[in-house]
Amino acid sequence: MPGRGAVCDHFRMSAASSPASASAAAAPASRVSARVGAIAESATLAVDAKAKALKAAGRPVIGFGAGEPDFPTPGYIVDAAVEACRNPRFHRYTPAGGLPELKEALAAKTLRDSGLAVEPAQVLVTNGGKQAIYEAFAALLDPGDEVIVPAPYWTTYPESIRLAGGVPVAVVADETTGYLTTVEQLEAARTERTKVLLFVSPSNPTGAVYPREQVAAIGRWAAEHGLWVLTDEIYEHLVYGEARFSSLPTVVPEIADRCLVVNGVAKTYAMTGWRVGWLLGPKDVIKAAANLQSHATSNVNNVAQAAALAAVSGDLTAVAEMRTAFDRRRRTIVRMLNEIQGVTCPEPEGAFYAYPSVKGLLGKDIRGRRPRTSLELSALLLEEAEVAVVPGEAFGTPGYLRLSYALGDDDLVEGVSRLQKLLAEAAD
Repeated sequence: MPGRGAVCDHFRMSAASSPASASAAAAPASRVSARVGAIAESATLAVDAKAKALKAAGRPVIGFGAGEPDFPTPGYIVDAAVEACRNPRFHRYTPAGGLPELKEALAAKTLRDSGLAVEPAQVLVTNGGKQAIYEAFAALLDPGDEVIVPAPYWTTYPESIRLAGGVPVAVVADETTGYLTTVEQLEAARTERTKVLLFVSPSNPTGAVYPREQVAAIGRWAAEHGLWVLTDEIYEHLVYGEARFSSLPTVVPEIADRCLVVNGVAKTYAMTGWRVGWLLGPKDVIKAAANLQSHATSNVNNVAQAAALAAVSGDLTAVAEMRTAFDRRRRTIVRMLNEIQGVTCPEPEGAFYAYPSVKGLLGKDIRGRRPRTSLELSALLLEEAEVAVVPGEAFGTPGYLRLSYALGDDDLVEGVSRLQKLLAEAAD
């Protein structure tokens, strides 16, 4: 088996070495279990909550933290939910794994959108994508199993892996490669304990989209070494320019029997608050995950499932309209961020996030303060410019900021203009 590279060693993460775990171990009298006490709060939700609290207090804060479309859920979807509320069938328990008609529609939607053929028995409807991710790892991992996690990563991935008893192993890519990891990097991180590869394209937080040939190379590498793959495809319809979404189990069919796919209605249909996601995969793993869900939550809210059924059974007109707006905002935010000295922002090709490097600003004097980390810089931006962003520490890569451009055009321009004005003061 291959050895571990220095970079992988440095970024290898485990519950035993995390600061939260160390704190929990040092406090044996804690009333909270070490397992749950080691979980960090969702940084993205925390930033969004703080921004909203400041707004409620009368501060003119502009928030770039939330990863949700600023559009309302399309009317035909809302109408389906209203109708479902009046149907006594939906006032009762339904199958824990999902409404049969929704599972059938999700199988048809998957074939339509990504070319992957699955049966309804291979579909589990979940309370949002987060539950799908956790249940996937819980169904696959035994204590000590390692999961390769390309970084920058969404904050929930490593926490779900740890909760399932696994060990996340970060493989870091930076702005020089467009935040794309290579097969060589993945191979350097592989050990005899590696069981799963996490693959995300388009990416949160970077907006990176893997070209089809790189998806194929990574999929074949995983198949060659008998690894499982968990791929998160929730941003499949939000790609721009020449970029194209490629579903890994479609591109590499030989991995399909060892591949789990996470998706949901949240981003495509502006339904973040409806909490409907799904997990696709081999029948035995989906059955195991469904058994877990039957004890954790039982069925997903029936009215939300009816709304999701209307969403995935309809056309993609609504997402096309949102994508046009996101594309316009994407080009604006990248241009404006790159006008700031000390900031380098690659152009994202998917999702609705910009992920600029701010390493050129760290240590500079900004209004009498010298932020040494992106965490300190984000705090300064909130206090001095009243702009909320998420620091790169939340995504496993200090020295960066994540800005969601899923907000109105005027707010976007005003918010980045505030950053330009403040950071123009940076001095050695």
